[in-house]
Amino acid sequence: MYRSRVIPCLLLKGKGLYKTTRFKEPRYLGDPINTLRLFNDKEVDEVVLLDISATVDNNGPNINYLRGMVAECFMPVCYGGGISTLNQVEALYKIGIEKVSFNTALYNNPELVKEAAKTFGSQSIVASLDVKKSLFGPKSIYIKGGSQKIKENPLEYAKRVEELGVGEILLTSIDYEGKMNGYDYELIEKISSAVSIPVIANGGAGNLSNCVDAISAGASAAAAGSLFVYYGSRKAVLVNYPTQEELTEAFKKIKTYTSILS
Repeated sequence: MYRSRVIPCLLLKGKGLYKTTRFKEPRYLGDPINTLRLFNDKEVDEVVLLDISATVDNNGPNINYLRGMVAECFMPVCYGGGISTLNQVEALYKIGIEKVSFNTALYNNPELVKEAAKTFGSQSIVASLDVKKSLFGPKSIYIKGGSQKIKENPLEYAKRVEELGVGEILLTSIDYEGKMNGYDYELIEKISSAVSIPVIANGGAGNLSNCVDAISAGASAAAAGSLFVYYGSRKAVLVNYPTQEELTEAFKKIKTYTSILS
């Protein structure tokens, strides 16, 4: 039976694994390589690795370090963080990365993203959109690890990055990220309806039912961080992932988006 992907989204900072809440308060979790080994054993669908300090610190991808990480992975890997040249994209593919994710470059250097999609294929390029509600206004797009607001309507921006040739959108709600109270289902529905490419929902999952609800809202896949690295109300660090049987059973319960809101 086909089911939607459920994807651990891991945050790198230097050579450590971290978890944030609303893109703030990074909490050190441990060695990312050990975490990837555990996810191998749990047969995860794929994994997203995002370096949350690379762009902010004006650093490119740490190719040598990533090479060691990817060598431990038996699942598809998407990497994002600090990518600013086509040579870096090529270097990432050569070490085994299957997809690269652009965030800041979507706005600052869209021609790079367009050229990467043309050169390496749309299926290997992901557009990472970070969205946050303004204090006195609508939701806006943020870049540079959520530190810089740009004057872009999320729906129009999603349509425009699709035209660059990207194959997927990783949609993260900054307001919901790390809270474990569920995704921003309204945002997921609006963005998914506005584009024709798959949307990966990210930010807010507290249980597997939230992931199912994100798919019901229009996402093609559900990504999560806290859900797969924490356990219990005190958020003890524990790498976990549902069994294939649990995932199959959960996705039998897909609901319509209107039922989520009712």
